[in-house]
Amino acid sequence: MSSETDLTIADSPEDNRYVVRRAGEPVGFAAYHQVPGRVVFTHTEVHQDIEGQGVGSALVHAALDDVRTKDLAVTPECAFVAAFIREHPEYQDLTQ
Repeated sequence: MSSETDLTIADSPEDNRYVVRRAGEPVGFAAYHQVPGRVVFTHTEVHQDIEGQGVGSALVHAALDDVRTKDLAVTPECAFVAAFIREHPEYQDLTQ
């Protein structure tokens, strides 16, 4: 089982994605594109062997926190990101 403490998550703007790494190896990403004032999340993917271990949630949590620090809004075209925001009301203001 993965824990959030062994994960690193960082924006990779040149690739238009937030990347989650475990032990330095990429294990998932949240793809996006930017429009003025907004980040549009289009797809989230985590390696199949670690699905269901909270890695995707940790990734989206960190990505949304980063978007908030940049004072941008979010459009969750990705079903996973949309579900995460529905389940975490503290992020719903980002979709306004």
